[in-house]
Amino acid sequence: MDKPQKIRPDMCIGKNIQLLRYSRDLTQDQVVAQMQMLGVPISKPSYVKIENNKQNIKVSELFALKQIFRLDSFDPFFLGLGI
Repeated sequence: MDKPQKIRPDMCIGKNIQLLRYSRDLTQDQVVAQMQMLGVPISKPSYVKIENNKQNIKVSELFALKQIFRLDSFDPFFLGLGI
């Protein structure tokens, strides 16, 4: 039987997400609650994994975070990543 393939994030945006959360004085619990209110099914453990670059972020999650952090663009998520 084949081993399951591990997904490796190709860009580590978790630190940027964490910094954006800090800059808005939000806790992880508050962000998760707001994401859930926006219809994004996410748990706190999953969100923590995203911030720690142990889980890839879904497009729907990125869109929700953009709204929660009141960003005009997605650029702040990718600062310093060389793209």
